[in-house]
Amino acid sequence: MDKHPRITLAAALLTALALGTTATACSGSGGASDRGRSGTNPATGNLGRVVGGTPAKGGTLNVLSNQDFTHLDPARNWVMGDMDFGTRLLYRTLLTYKAEPGAKGSELAPDLAEDLGTSSNGAKTWTFRLKQGLKYEDGSPVTAQDVKYNVERSFSPDLPGGPDYAARYLAGAEGYKGPAGGKHLASIKTPDARTIVFELRTPFAEFRYATVLPTFAPVPAAQDKGPQYDNRPFSSGPYQIESYARDKRLVLVRNPHWDAATDPVRKAYPDRIVVTMGLKGGQVDDRLVAGAGADASAVPWAGLRPESTPKVLTKPDIRARLLAESKNCTEMVQMHTGRAPFGDVRVRQAVQYALDREAILTASGGPALNDPATALMPGSLFTGGKQPDTLKIPLTGDVTKAKQLLKEAGKADGLTTRLTVATGDKGVAEAIQEALGRAGIKVVIETVDPSAFYDTIGDTKNRTDLVYTGWCPDYPSGSTFLPFVFDGRYIKEKGNSGNHSLFRDQPTMRRMDEIAAMTDATQANKAWQELDGQILAKAPTAPVVIERMPLLVGPNIAGAFGHSSFGGQIDYATIGLKDPAKSGS
Repeated sequence: MDKHPRITLAAALLTALALGTTATACSGSGGASDRGRSGTNPATGNLGRVVGGTPAKGGTLNVLSNQDFTHLDPARNWVMGDMDFGTRLLYRTLLTYKAEPGAKGSELAPDLAEDLGTSSNGAKTWTFRLKQGLKYEDGSPVTAQDVKYNVERSFSPDLPGGPDYAARYLAGAEGYKGPAGGKHLASIKTPDARTIVFELRTPFAEFRYATVLPTFAPVPAAQDKGPQYDNRPFSSGPYQIESYARDKRLVLVRNPHWDAATDPVRKAYPDRIVVTMGLKGGQVDDRLVAGAGADASAVPWAGLRPESTPKVLTKPDIRARLLAESKNCTEMVQMHTGRAPFGDVRVRQAVQYALDREAILTASGGPALNDPATALMPGSLFTGGKQPDTLKIPLTGDVTKAKQLLKEAGKADGLTTRLTVATGDKGVAEAIQEALGRAGIKVVIETVDPSAFYDTIGDTKNRTDLVYTGWCPDYPSGSTFLPFVFDGRYIKEKGNSGNHSLFRDQPTMRRMDEIAAMTDATQANKAWQELDGQILAKAPTAPVVIERMPLLVGPNIAGAFGHSSFGGQIDYATIGLKDPAKSGS
């Protein structure tokens, strides 16, 4: 994980936190930060280790959530937390990530497949062999044809929003609309029930990483219910859905046909997992700080709210229960480059210069939980693990430069625009609103429930000019970041993901193709890093912060850590309880 070097602030942080005030960020060699008395960030004491020891089997794990899931259908699931929950608990994929904290969490492990797959034909053909004994919740066998079917249904127009690696790389995928009417992709072959072969249109040496995604989970055709499958995915994992009342409550119970002998990654410690939705963020934080009753056996879905940080960091016994892994995601203000006035690069650059990243960082939870962003890709994708600062814009912005750019664009009198954020980011939106307002850009804020946020901003015809969102690499390569956020050839009218700036720049897309064709990984990595700066200069987005995922777990929780490959979210593969008898079940 990227950890920028910092200027040390000692008692100032703890004093500010004790008083319940916001600590002021200072510029350092890597940006703004705070450190505690020991010289280490007080929020990151549990990085790289497991909290609570090894769980005991049994009991009920409670998940306290402010929202419903965006999607649980594996064809549509492409939000970090949802992917973690879905692929660790409900369905298995060809490959998965190891269930370990720190850097080892980015290493691949076989899941449905016997091994990590075999490539041939210059990395254009990939073959996977499924393990024996894989079963669904009804005891029927998991087959290669089921994996093929889910990949195919991910193309369906009525199932938007999911990972589109298949559409980008499978041969003959252009114009394919899914398996309705018995239409199938010839580039996915299943010579028998345990073998699946993917034929790609171009070499893709990293293809095995794509098979970690929910697209490569099995769905039997007989169980497919189109968009309604979101409400009841058919389990191939250790748990199955007992009940699901949207926006209210999800209850998981054990899948009796899941065989731990076929699955060395998932430990499935709890007997039940209950997700309670619709709670207010502050309410969740207060309940977990108290850690009483059933809440002792609870974990949060969303991160600790900024105003709750002092309640945690100033109390060592509570801070010991805090996870704060980097999300490894860049949060950005993405601008609609296909619509005036943001079709003008000077207007977009004005936004970059006007933003006060220091204020936004504070609104996001303070420098104990965030780092300022100076590039598009997170630091983990750059040599040395640190983002470069190519634009060299001051952390607090440059209003004079922003006004000059607006004047050059014929907007000397300013402009009015709208910004969409998830409800939990309202404080961030207000910081953006204030900063842009100083330069003459009046911002009207529109908030959306988190579970509907991606569908809202993915509606390219009806969305606002500005959206505040981020992108996380699906695996450690620039190929899983820049093309997904800035390749205009994959913009969708509905369910659009990643490229929320609707950026269609021909030189950028040509260069992406050139880099993708490179066979030397070192050369390709350097090229992605150079392209990052070139895109940033064209200003389709304004990078703001690299956030951590602050998650306070209950005192009866064991086996908890933030997984580096799931945006710092708790790894549900290994979490459980210290004492199941105290969970109330």
